[in-house]
Amino acid sequence: MVSVALADPLTPAQLPARFSVLIPVYAADTAERIRRAVESNSVEQTRPPAEVLLVQDGPVPVSVTEELERLANESPIPVRLLRIPENGGLARALTVALPQCAYDVVARADADDVSYPRRFERQLPLIEDGADLVGASMHEIGDDETRPVALRTAPVGAARIAAVSRYRNPISHPTVVLRRSAALAVGGYEDVPMAEDYWLWARMLHAGADVRNVAEPLVGYRVSAGSYERRGGYRVLRAELTLQHRLRTLGHVGFLQWAVNVMVRGGYRFVPLRVRETAYRLMVGHRD
Repeated sequence: MVSVALADPLTPAQLPARFSVLIPVYAADTAERIRRAVESNSVEQTRPPAEVLLVQDGPVPVSVTEELERLANESPIPVRLLRIPENGGLARALTVALPQCAYDVVARADADDVSYPRRFERQLPLIEDGADLVGASMHEIGDDETRPVALRTAPVGAARIAAVSRYRNPISHPTVVLRRSAALAVGGYEDVPMAEDYWLWARMLHAGADVRNVAEPLVGYRVSAGSYERRGGYRVLRAELTLQHRLRTLGHVGFLQWAVNVMVRGGYRFVPLRVRETAYRLMVGHRD
């Protein structure tokens, strides 16, 4: 008789990840772009998700309501709808929705962006390798998604990500795949105006989470004429000061780095628009 050695059974962490895609939708989104976002994150993927969870954050136009219903009824990959009656902003929508995802592995996407076909094929192996959070580089796109206008490069490697996180967000939110359990272990999304993602990544890094980036651009991030204009003004300065205070209190930045951040990132909010756009693009490793 021939003796056959049996392989050890795979643990749940070693099994191929079944995952959810979480896409918030609000009043400014359009039916056409929502449909494009869902398709690019589901049926067009070489490694598709097990479900898409669409979160309607407050009232939306009739055309969007109809599109959400059509997607839920007709998509070959299950699409579920979660409706929040009143608009409470992105942090609240994600706080409500994240526990509602059917799987611990959750990919984030925005309702006006496009994921490239091999996005999850590139990111999921890193999650299966033990990563808690995986981002990627991304293209900036306009109305024509086939003609990227610029590239935002992501820092790669644990040391580089940790260093960058001291002075700016090292992970692009629309590119993220994460373990929900790791995010919730540090409190999940919290209402830090305009920085709910950065604040979550900082807490995960501070707690010792395995955070990685893929150098390849995997998402087309839609920018508009007002994208850089919205990064300026007193409201954004207040949000920046709130974030820096929290980073300092957490111990993620020391006093000197906090002071530099307040001066540089705070002053950036009041420079002329063209200077702000150029400065931001230089800061995020931007290339045309």
